[in-house]
Amino acid sequence: MSVFTARIVGSVAEVDAVAWDACLPGEAECHAYYCACEEAAASSGIGLRMAAIVVERDEEVVAVAPLFRLSYRLDTPLQGRLRGLGDALFRRLPGLLTLKALCVGSPYGERCHLGFSPRLDAAARAAAIQALIQGLQRQAAAEKAQLIVWKDLAPGEEQYAAALLGEAGFARLASLPVAVLDVPFPDEAAYLAALSPATRKDIRRKLAKAGNVRIEFRHDIAGLEAEIDALYESTRGQSGLDYGDLEVLPPGYFAAVSRALGDRAVFALYWIGNELGAFNLLLVEADRVIDKFLGMRYPLAREHNLYAVSWMANVRFCIERGIGLFQSGQTAYASKLRFGSRLVASAVHVRHRNTPLQWALRRLSPWVGFDRFDPDLAEWAKRKAA
Repeated sequence: MSVFTARIVGSVAEVDAVAWDACLPGEAECHAYYCACEEAAASSGIGLRMAAIVVERDEEVVAVAPLFRLSYRLDTPLQGRLRGLGDALFRRLPGLLTLKALCVGSPYGERCHLGFSPRLDAAARAAAIQALIQGLQRQAAAEKAQLIVWKDLAPGEEQYAAALLGEAGFARLASLPVAVLDVPFPDEAAYLAALSPATRKDIRRKLAKAGNVRIEFRHDIAGLEAEIDALYESTRGQSGLDYGDLEVLPPGYFAAVSRALGDRAVFALYWIGNELGAFNLLLVEADRVIDKFLGMRYPLAREHNLYAVSWMANVRFCIERGIGLFQSGQTAYASKLRFGSRLVASAVHVRHRNTPLQWALRRLSPWVGFDRFDPDLAEWAKRKAA
């Protein structure tokens, strides 16, 4: 019987690009994407160290996933007023609240890109996952990492891994879901007709009051790199949410992704006269557009309703290209849900290497999921229950 062996490598760049992409076919967040993320992160002061884990059988790469290390604050899921309590505890007891974590996945991906060779049948895939779990446990012990984390497993990956992770003692926590909009519409009017009358009226009113906004799509952002970085940071600063290093992009991220992905990375630019009011980074696949990041200039963006303008531009972008799925990501759910999106579940699986603490984590896991502390999700759940 062939033996599956897992090993940690220092970067995604060390893995053969053809082998990586064969395990994750069709993904815009591909080998080149993760190499670009590594390039940007390497020159930053962000407290993340990126790597990769691979499984081989007979010297062939048959499973891959990005990997990163960070000092994880246990109060990271807490938001709003509860985050203030977490910050106060952290100031007094930083060593107690901060754990060294070895994480499968990436802070630059909304799901864990766990990929398998198409040559593997179900039994072989399970064996590859077992090899991954054992390799991670050995590595965590060698590094004295307290936590092993599988970040943001999507339903497709979780169906293969969840049972095996449970058997290995991992606790499952709900992560932030991913908002996706199905786009089966022949035109913009058909999309608007599918919304509630109140939402349809609101979008039309905002578009009418947006004024003269020039929309430009481009792949090359030469000369705009610093401005785009600043717009992203401005938008992140406006958010009431704080997920620490997990939401910080390294300087140069957008330029690196633009160079690496070519026409698979589209920057939608929203100009008010000669001033850049907002941008979207769109990652384009055959049947999906990923709205990866949004940056806005305040208060200009509010004055010209650029969120609604950009949303409709993205819907038109999908319709014109016959692309049936628009993925708008995690957080800021209120408008996405009103505009017709649905939520795709995501999960974190975590194991503390200290047995008593892991026992406590498994008991607490139903109450400490990331989704429980997002204000938009809480409000949405209230309305559904009403």
